[in-house]
Amino acid sequence: MVEVVDTIVAKDVMIRNIYTIRPENRVALARLRMLRHGVGALPVIDRERTLVGIITLRDIDLAGQEASALLVEDLMTTNLLTESEDTAIQAIAATMLQTGIQRIPIVDADRRLIGLVTQTTIIRAATKWWNQTHERESADPEMQ
Repeated sequence: MVEVVDTIVAKDVMIRNIYTIRPENRVALARLRMLRHGVGALPVIDRERTLVGIITLRDIDLAGQEASALLVEDLMTTNLLTESEDTAIQAIAATMLQTGIQRIPIVDADRRLIGLVTQTTIIRAATKWWNQTHERESADPEMQ
């Protein structure tokens, strides 16, 4: 028998130290930053850390060689799905599955970027939960 666990929410698993870029920066800098840090996307924020878009390596690659000279604001996606830090990761995972989106920015009430939930962070959280549940089952003879 598996016991019910508390709901895991975005703030429990989100990445807090996020590499970002500004809309006025060049796409070439965005690409370099992504490659340097091993990430596939950069949230685009203004000076107040308000989320204004996201740019991905895929966006840049699809735009071709001339993309490097563009500004991030010329190529970024602005119609974003975002969530709050109290959103259950089960709901975020369902959104990712339904939309094909691989990362969801976490914003506060003023739309300031506070975190990022990715498919990887959800898999890590699920693995941790699974391992903890399995350890409890192994230690409790009634659960076997």
